[in-house]
Amino acid sequence: MAQKLWEKSVQVNKDIERFTVGRDREMDLYLAKHDVLGSMAHISMLQSIGLLEKDELEQLLAELKQIYAQAERGEFVIEDGVEDVHSQVELMLTRKLGDVGKKIHSGRSRNDQVLLDLKLFTREQIRDITEAVEQLFGVLIRQSDRYKDVLMPGYTHLQIAMPSSFGLWFGAYAESLVDDMMFLQAAFRMCNRNPLGSAAGYGSSFPLDRTMTTRLLGFDSMNYNVVYAQMGRGKMERNVAFALATIAGTLSKLAFDACLFNSQNFGFVKLPDECTTGSSIMPHKKNPDVFELIRAKCNKLQSLPQQIMMIANNLPSGYFRDLQIIKEVFLPAFRELKDCLQMTTYIVNEIKVNEHILDDDRYSLIFSVEEVNRLAREGMPFRDAYKKVGLDIEAHRFTPCKEVRHTHEGSIGNLCNDRITRLMEQVIEGFNFSAMEQAEKSLLGHG
Repeated sequence: MAQKLWEKSVQVNKDIERFTVGRDREMDLYLAKHDVLGSMAHISMLQSIGLLEKDELEQLLAELKQIYAQAERGEFVIEDGVEDVHSQVELMLTRKLGDVGKKIHSGRSRNDQVLLDLKLFTREQIRDITEAVEQLFGVLIRQSDRYKDVLMPGYTHLQIAMPSSFGLWFGAYAESLVDDMMFLQAAFRMCNRNPLGSAAGYGSSFPLDRTMTTRLLGFDSMNYNVVYAQMGRGKMERNVAFALATIAGTLSKLAFDACLFNSQNFGFVKLPDECTTGSSIMPHKKNPDVFELIRAKCNKLQSLPQQIMMIANNLPSGYFRDLQIIKEVFLPAFRELKDCLQMTTYIVNEIKVNEHILDDDRYSLIFSVEEVNRLAREGMPFRDAYKKVGLDIEAHRFTPCKEVRHTHEGSIGNLCNDRITRLMEQVIEGFNFSAMEQAEKSLLGHG
């Protein structure tokens, strides 16, 4: 059985070991390739300050590239008896290279190693989420433009209120995603700072070159203060979780609308048959299960910041094992949100819109405000116009004019989708993912 990195002469009780390791080995598989990447940057720096020979660095880098490729293919395994991803990588290097493999840990702790792994993993996942949001945004804008002239009822208090349009409905969710991406970009910037070199949270007596590892890994800057670098564990995950929850909130609301509008009582939209499910006893059923699951999953994701806060909230500065549990709720969240984004994108692209909703007289009264405004434009005081139309409605004398002429920015007749699209493009450009991508390619020898 492999010895723990921290184990000396006394072996730990097996039940204690099982409890303390928990799901860490399972969670660490998410981090494997990022752990290798961090080690490549770290040992390149060690060689530059004289703690590794040039030929030792070359041997280690060659082996680490092999392990990275293994992790990319999904073939990396943490063996029985090996505590975590850091131990497994070091074990694999030592098997191949002997004592040289034991040199990679100089000047760092598992504390700053896992901090680094989490940041490298998270920034890559943020990039993937951004790409998925961009896909959904494009579909929403296209549908908004396609159906910009199709009117539908707008609601307040779930009572029919004023004319809306499918252009507005689809476009509203597109613009909501712009704000969500602004939030995600802020979280990305906090994530994209290098903690490596902070060791256990108090630095190292080795003359580490933290600027070099920051550059090699393509970070915007480093977490300068080594105590703060360790304090950032849990805080980074919480901030990113808030951004994920914001996106999830947009998807959940869209899913609820879609379920409501798809019901026969509304009949505003029709979901593709292949995206619905049936009933075991009711042959007519076509249930919007996908959107219902998106709603549930996204509502669960909106609880993620609170879960992380409850784990990390009452900890003083310094490292505590409590932080390990954050991995279990945080790492899988990205895959869940990506699945929801991809499913939403597919269905929104295929959804069919009812173009004759307002032919039904039950919606006639939504045009009352249009009539009040028409009378006011013709010179009648607004309050008098409001009263006249109200009395006409009570006396069943109101005859709606179903032509809607809204021209101001963001209204039915002037959606501003081009401006919303430009804003989204600016936000996405602001992430500057290319810097981290180029750094990683260079480190792997692909640049």
